[in-house]
This record gives sequence, structure tokens and C-alpha cells, in this order.
Amino acid sequence: MAKLNLFDKFVFFLNSIAATTLLLSYLLLYVEPKRFAFVSVLSLTVPFLIIVNLLFVIYWLLKVKKQLFLSLIVLLIGFNYVTSLYKFSTSKQLESPENIAVMNYNVRLFNLFKWIPDISVAKDISEFISDKKPDIISMQEYRHDDGLLLKGYYKFEMLSGDKIRNGQAIFSKFPIINKGSIEFPNTFNNAIFVDVVKGRDTIRVYNVHLQSLKIDASKDPLKNETSENLVKRVGNTFRMQQAQADLFLEHKAKCSYKIIVCGDLNNTAYSYVYNSIKGDDLKDTFVEAGNGFGRSFDFKFFPVRIDFIMVDDHFEINGFKTFNVKLSDHFPIMSTVKVK
Repeated sequence: MAKLNLFDKFVFFLNSIAATTLLLSYLLLYVEPKRFAFVSVLSLTVPFLIIVNLLFVIYWLLKVKKQLFLSLIVLLIGFNYVTSLYKFSTSKQLESPENIAVMNYNVRLFNLFKWIPDISVAKDISEFISDKKPDIISMQEYRHDDGLLLKGYYKFEMLSGDKIRNGQAIFSKFPIINKGSIEFPNTFNNAIFVDVVKGRDTIRVYNVHLQSLKIDASKDPLKNETSENLVKRVGNTFRMQQAQADLFLEHKAKCSYKIIVCGDLNNTAYSYVYNSIKGDDLKDTFVEAGNGFGRSFDFKFFPVRIDFIMVDDHFEINGFKTFNVKLSDHFPIMSTVKVK
């Protein structure tokens, strides 16, 4: 530190705070929100902390200072965290006639309240899906809309609410032989599932929509709410998400079929609920086959990935893509998988 001028000493002080905070955040995968809700809120800041520490590495590298090793070592320790935000490898795209294309899309009620002006969202989503030709589609914040025209699909939907009936839906080109829902208490959010038959294989497809943080991506979350209230509200939401994830895992444990899990977890890949749902038996298809930023939510401040497609070890993951289609506040994601 003796060779640093006053300004660089201040920069290194800030660097130390950012590096320490990121290092501590690596433990959040194992911190139960119901016990430490306040601490678990930190998981939302991990993408920001990764980017900030990368900037500190670049700053010290340009100044040829050994202080670059602080953030560099912390980033290397959490390399799996970095690759959950950004994949440096090229996207894996293996073609096979046995591939199953699985899409997940939070459709935001098909623009019911005209968040996006002068656009027929249901019609445009229909055309997008017809172009991409997924075999299975998992939708959250779904409602019936005459503009949604999807041909050649079996469908299961579970809707609730009085004024605006909405919920989740699964579309499948493969016959559905069983279906059901996992009810979450005191909320309109839930999880649904279908069992589909492809050839000799029966596959369980889950569509999971955990409790929403209710943060408007187009606005500053602190503009109309104090930071204290925001942290308290998010902490309460994380506790609900943990209880919902536990209900899902209890249901999933009874399934003997090959499993695909899709959904909007309303939380990041650095959270307890993501870690508990993924567990040791599921693979995150973006981590295995994606590239670039895993951005699935249109948050204006930094890349956020809260939508996921996971599969168990019965599947090979042959591709993943995020589509920059602005028909919702989420971006559609699609993975191609093949039964081994």
C-alpha cells in the first residue's frame, strides 16, 4: 500500500469491501431465508458484485499493480458463480433427430395492461413460437387470449383469480397422459406438471413459478420505497419462496420418470431456492450449453437470470439459447435435450 497514492488507497479500500462482500455471498446458496432472510437478500446483488470486481481487476491491471490479485482471486474462487452470469465458451448446438426443444417463457399476461404500446403480443408470440418450433413450452403469467394460436400442441393450464384468471400453462407436441398442480398457500403462484410420452419414454415436465419480488424492471426500486422496507419485503418473499420450493421438492421426490424442470424462480442462480431445486440431480442447461450473459429478465441495471430450464441425468444437453425478443419483461429461453 505504501506505493499507492491517496486516490488509489481509497480505490483499494472500496475494492476490499466489494471483494469481501462477493466472497461472503458465495455462502448464500446454503443460507436458509427462513432463518436469515436479511442476509439472503444479498444474493440479488451478486451479478453487480461480479461486474464491479471485474472492473477493479481491469483498473489495477491497467496500472500494473499487484492489488489486482485481490478481486482476481475472489473471482477465481467463485468461478462457477461467474459462469452462471456469463459463459465464455461458444454456445453448444448439437443437432439430432432425437432432440427435444424445450422453451420457457414468462409472457406477462400477454401485455394485458399495455405495458408495451401498439403491439399485439399474443399474436407476435404465436408467430415467434411457430418460427422456433419448440416441442414443449412452459409459460408463466399465462392467461387465455384469442390471439395466441398454437397448432399441434396438447395443453394443460391452471388458472386462478376472479377478475383476471391467470397462472401457468404447459404445451406439448407429445401426448399428455397425466397432469396436476402443486398448490402454494396464500398466493396465486404455483407449480404445475404434465407427464408426456415420447416413443418409449415417459417424461415429467414441471412448470414452477415461485413468489414474485414485485419489482418493476423499468423503474428504480428505491424511488417509491425506502431501502429498509424493500429489504424487509424481499426477505419475506424469499421465506415464501423457500416454503414453495420445499413443497415442490417433496412432490418431485415421488416421481420415478425422467424429469425436466422449467420455470420462473423469481430468484437468481446465487440463491438458496435455486440451489435447493437444482440439487445434485439436476443440470442447469444454460451452464451446460449456453454462452454470453444468461440474461432472462429485462432489468435495466445489470443482467439478471431468474428463468431456468433444468434436466436430470437421463438427458444430454445439446443446446441453449436466450432470445432477445421484447414481448414481455422476460426473455424466452430454449434448450435442446435428448434422452440418453
